[in-house]
Amino acid sequence: MNPIRRLTAATLVTTAGTAGMRRRAATTAVTLTMAGTLGFGVMTPVASAANGPCYDGRCKITVSAPRTIKVDSRTFGFGKLKITSVSSRSVKMSAADGRLSGSSSPGGTVKFNNLKVWVKAVSGNKAKLQLFPTRY
Repeated sequence: MNPIRRLTAATLVTTAGTAGMRRRAATTAVTLTMAGTLGFGVMTPVASAANGPCYDGRCKITVSAPRTIKVDSRTFGFGKLKITSVSSRSVKMSAADGRLSGSSSPGGTVKFNNLKVWVKAVSGNKAKLQLFPTRY
């Protein structure tokens, strides 16, 4: 009988008809080769790089006001996060053409839809921010 070959993400299995023999091979190399050939993970960084480092909602950035940060409008409901002012006591920001606004002192967070902005530190007129998406 002809051997039946199945390729799965976990193993490569070759079964010979009535003999019932099975041979399993490590597929890490096969999986990685297939992922590289199909291009998994290649498009996301390229698309993000074209739109800015914070487009996917995951970044650490140092800003001074005024500053506009591009984000994915399909994911977050707005395309631009605007830092309107930076002082030693607070960082003020807005999104959705001013319909969403907020401010935070160093160490605090502001949430716009499902994008959270953490004001890590403020020094002079510069603020260190970390953006990350949330589920809700």
